[in-house]
Amino acid sequence: MSIISDSLKKIKPSPTIAVTQKARELRAAGKDVIGLGAGEPDFDTPNNIKNAAIKAIRGGDTKYTAVDGTPALKKAIIKKFKKENNLKYTHDEITVGTGGKQVLYNAFMATLNRGDEVIIPAPFWVSYPDMVLLAGGKPNIVKCNESDNFKLTPKKLRKAISKKTKWLILNSPSNPTGVSYTKAEIKKLSKVLIKYKKIQILSDDIYEHITYDKKKFFTIAQISSLKNRTLTMNGVSKSYAMTGWRIGYAGGPKEIIKSIRKIQSQSTSNPSSVSQAAAVEALNGTQKFIKVRSKEFKKRRDFVVKTLNEIKGINCLTPNGAFYVFPSCKSLLNKKTKLKTDTDFVQKLLEKSNVAVVQGSAFGLEGYFRISYATSMKNLKKALGRIKSFCEGLV
Repeated sequence: MSIISDSLKKIKPSPTIAVTQKARELRAAGKDVIGLGAGEPDFDTPNNIKNAAIKAIRGGDTKYTAVDGTPALKKAIIKKFKKENNLKYTHDEITVGTGGKQVLYNAFMATLNRGDEVIIPAPFWVSYPDMVLLAGGKPNIVKCNESDNFKLTPKKLRKAISKKTKWLILNSPSNPTGVSYTKAEIKKLSKVLIKYKKIQILSDDIYEHITYDKKKFFTIAQISSLKNRTLTMNGVSKSYAMTGWRIGYAGGPKEIIKSIRKIQSQSTSNPSSVSQAAAVEALNGTQKFIKVRSKEFKKRRDFVVKTLNEIKGINCLTPNGAFYVFPSCKSLLNKKTKLKTDTDFVQKLLEKSNVAVVQGSAFGLEGYFRISYATSMKNLKKALGRIKSFCEGLV
């Protein structure tokens, strides 16, 4: 009899974390590896936010807080939702967790019964299916074609719904593709969902503020009658370069928020008190740097997309959000190159050219790979040069 639980055997370690760790190990061993795997802004946390944390420490704000968020942070989150998304929430409709990942994990643990299905459009963030499996649910993966900009269509949504469907996950802008749903596209999906009253919607909005080309952000709860069935998740990690501070939050129905609080009370309890104080300043303080940094991300995006599309065998759509591209390497997977899968491609790229990216199959769609351009232009130029030489060497 194995000591490891059956539910744990169903899942795999996070592929994106694995790639990042592998790059670290190779660099520590003296290899000149450029890591394009981590979804982490290379910008520093703004000084006003750091100073708020220092003030909290010096003021003795280092004790336990309410399990799912301090009153001050919940107030700031409520204000943010109202101002930016025209969504009204009360304190008992807000939860704060140790990163957005914990909020999502808690939601599934609190709501899924064995056999409940969760519709997950692919390509997807790598942790969605494994979280569902750990909670006893069943991921229902719906592959979204490049011809549809990797987005879920109403037709595919209708086809995926069954009597066992409990949740639909929507992530916009998307990790790994960077594409965003338009207001019209969300409305069309909403029309389908309105008919199925038992389905909850999980809207992962973590990349809300990282958009380009005058793309206006919309979240499903603000433009439909589905607010009472939607858990709208966000956080400070990406927009405020606070990945290590570990603060995520969500607004949603009281019953779900209460259940999440119950789960969290028996796991981590409250997020770091100091991090929560910093997050209050992040949400309430100046937001000017967000646009400045988004402009820099856009420059990197334009460079990466242009350069990739100049490489024979690579094809890359232009995303309008987040800091990822999801190019196709299908043309390079053949007998001549001796590469059968996208995993072969990324492993050889790392082995031969010292560039770490993540295979598309990790995100549920074979034949692609993800690049995070949340690094310096210097690193990107060097990495793209290596990718170009690697691909040209194959053909």
